[in-house]
Amino acid sequence: MSFADQHGIGGDDARRQAQDVLRRIEAEGIGVLRLSWPDQHGILRGKTVVAADAARALRDGIAMTTTMLLKDSAHRTAWPVFSAGGALGMKEMEGAADFLLLPDPTSFRVLPWAPHTGWMLCDAYFADGRPVPLSSRHQLRRALSRAAGLGFGLTTGVELEFHLFRLLDPHLAPEDAGQPGTPPAVALLTQGYNYLTESRYDALDPVLEILRHALESLELPLRSMEVEYGPSQVEFTFDAQDAMASADTAILFRSAVKQVARRHGYHASFMCRPRIPNVMSSGWHLHQSLCDAATGRNAFVGEGGALLSDTARHYLGGLLHHARAAAAFSTPTINGYRRYRPMSLAPDRAVWGIDNRGVMVRALGRPGDRATRLENRVGEPAANPYLYMASQLHFGLDGIERARAPGPPADAPYDMEAPLLPRNLAEALDALDSNQTAREAFGTGVIDWFLRLKRAEIARFEAEVSDWEQREYFELF
Repeated sequence: MSFADQHGIGGDDARRQAQDVLRRIEAEGIGVLRLSWPDQHGILRGKTVVAADAARALRDGIAMTTTMLLKDSAHRTAWPVFSAGGALGMKEMEGAADFLLLPDPTSFRVLPWAPHTGWMLCDAYFADGRPVPLSSRHQLRRALSRAAGLGFGLTTGVELEFHLFRLLDPHLAPEDAGQPGTPPAVALLTQGYNYLTESRYDALDPVLEILRHALESLELPLRSMEVEYGPSQVEFTFDAQDAMASADTAILFRSAVKQVARRHGYHASFMCRPRIPNVMSSGWHLHQSLCDAATGRNAFVGEGGALLSDTARHYLGGLLHHARAAAAFSTPTINGYRRYRPMSLAPDRAVWGIDNRGVMVRALGRPGDRATRLENRVGEPAANPYLYMASQLHFGLDGIERARAPGPPADAPYDMEAPLLPRNLAEALDALDSNQTAREAFGTGVIDWFLRLKRAEIARFEAEVSDWEQREYFELF
């Protein structure tokens, strides 16, 4: 009996889909299968097995060390893993023990840039069949289950901005290694500040065509590719999907873009604000609406001339009420808080408006429009898609359950009296730490784990001497 059968994971449909995957592997001459798991940072980790071992991997999963759950963004372990309970009080993690990655057969793709390679997303389980609670894909699944219990599904649409550079020097000399290593040297592809200009798009066309072919071959629901405001900055948008499919799209998109770009001599960065002159910060605008689970009807559509339904208004009220805590998931890096600036097409406070690009949450649609939705403009492109969407859903549902009012829409969002968004990651983590709604939704253990991971990054940042400090004080004093 397979691991999945033994623990009641997947059922008959999953077994049939797994057999279809094995037939494709054989028919298409695939040599290796990459089994990928989205970690706490939204980075794909995993192992590669040869085609002959694919059946076993689909049946019983593959082992992955539990220390992968304890790494910060420099891959440094933030806990003493060889202490009792693996430092988290979990016997399953003691001694750097393994968990299992079980492939999701519905996620199977052939990578167009490596056609000998199949690819699948995996879910994380302990040896006794329990989902690993620290796994971010599991956390989104739990949030969607909560919504389903209230009669809702979540539909999301992804708009991701990022930077594309020409790769000059990958910095692969031995002295460039480290945790983290030396970033690559790059050159601009456009000078920027010609927003949506056709000539700028044409300059980027060679690399954008390479990326488009790859993404469409992966069957990702790509809608548009746009030249953004800043130098070497672009935006890709995707069709609305159910939230899990949308999160899977985002995670594969980011990984695919970086891999394809690198193979063709480019560097793609989803860092919010790279350190280049005249830079423009990149954002992640997350469109979201609830649908009636029974009918599929958009539950945000207003009636009687109203843009938003009561359900939408209360959901919006929840997003605004919990905005400071939610920032820890939508903007989980130190760098991402460089973006929250007034008069910058990015929010700096928890306000909403109707078709207003200066607010945190932008309401879009018309009375009676089936595409009515909320666009949260707070996120950075480095956010973990699963935790970002799960947190939005949990806080929005809290707004519905408590009938939270969003207040009036903003016409002048940078002048309106409203709670300011966190000025830095530490403020966001403190807000999350004290947020009881988040602790009840994710679990206190999960929140404490996330806080420790991110505070470890802050501690490393604060221990460094910055270029600013050197310039400011070295000669003066």
